Formats: sequence, C-alpha cells, structure tokens
Amino acid sequence: MSLPRRRRSTSFHQRVPCILIPMQSLQIYLASASPRRSALLIQIGLEHRVQAVDIDESVRAGEAPTDYVCRLARSKAQVLWSRLSPTGESQAKFTVVLGADTAVVLDGQLYGKPADRADGLRMLQRLSGRTHQVHTAVAVCGRDHLEHSCSISAVSFRELTSQECDAYWNTGEPCDKAGGYAVQGRAAAFISHIAGSYSGIMGLPLYETSQLLLQAGYASGSRDNTSSGA
Repeated sequence: MSLPRRRRSTSFHQRVPCILIPMQSLQIYLASASPRRSALLIQIGLEHRVQAVDIDESVRAGEAPTDYVCRLARSKAQVLWSRLSPTGESQAKFTVVLGADTAVVLDGQLYGKPADRADGLRMLQRLSGRTHQVHTAVAVCGRDHLEHSCSISAVSFRELTSQECDAYWNTGEPCDKAGGYAVQGRAAAFISHIAGSYSGIMGLPLYETSQLLLQAGYASGSRDNTSSGA
C-alpha cells in the first residue's frame, strides 16, 4: 500500500532544522484540552497557555478528511483568537494561537472519538489487521495571519482478538482518542508499522508546527554541540 502524500511535512525527529527561539515575548495559546498536544509543545521547549474551545465538529457532506481536519484546526484557532480579543491579549504583536485536529481514516470513513464502549470496540475491530491513515492538521492564528498545515501518516495494526479489544477498552485509554487508540500508550503493542509523523499520530505534528511558528515570529537557532562539556 502506498503512503498518501503528506502536505508540507516530514518526520519530526529526522529533519527539524532548528531549535525554536521566541522573539521578544511571543505568547503561545493552545486551543485544545489535550494533554498530549501540550506535552508535545513542551517536548520542543515551547512554553504556552492552554485554553480549550468548543466548536461544532460535525463532518460536512462530501467533505474530504484532510479538508475536515484543516477546517477544524483553523476554526479552533480563530475562535480562541476572537475570545482573547475583548481582553486585548490577542492584539499583542507577539501573541499566536495554535489549533489542531486529528482524524483516523479507513476506507474513506472518518473515525473520531468513540461515542461509547460499543463504538470503541467497533473501531478497534475495523482497524484490526488493516492499515489506516491519521490526518492531523495544525493552524497558527496571529494578528495578521492564519496559516495551517496537514500531516498524513499510515499506521498498520496486527490482527486483534475480541478479548484484546475488550481488555484494551477496559483500561480507559481509548475513550477520548480519535480512532479509539493511543499510539503512545498500550496500543503500541498492536501497531506493526508506522510511516509518517509519530507526533502527528499523537495529535500535533511537530515539524509542521515548528515551521508555522517560524513564520509567526520565532527565530531559528542552530543546536550548539560544541559548548557542552560532555
């Protein structure tokens, strides 16, 4: 199976060309309640404030998966930006808002967060022994711009037994995850192969995020390995 073309994307641990350095007092807001997205920002040294937003996440008729996640990522960033406006915070020159959205796609069907146990078990059974795609979009909204990028990765599951699906659901891990599983959690034992961005599968593609932030006011600094005494 050929991997779908990823838009402006690469594996974050292979070719991120720089360390992100804030210009003056650039403040980042994350329009998401996801602890995984927050942890990923911390992983690359980005301090930020978390402020989740609620939007209608219904799929529009005929909407392609990539269009869907890009629309939601942009909407989340825009909604939080607008919410900050009355306080004057979003008018600051060095304030940006990050929005992101993730969808698991198999046979053209989108799989979001499971509605309940039956829905979660159905998702796991559908993913069993198959290769699916994970579409994750990130958007950066600032005073004078709104840009986005999308990562598409392929994830292959081994065959799962009904007992395994049931036991995994009982851990509570799948309940709030797109597709009903967490690549960074216990479901790692189910995954035989990944092609693409691991951080994108987690929910925030770090390469794409760093590139958007460079455009928004971050500077690139070379990693200095000569200054260490190690």
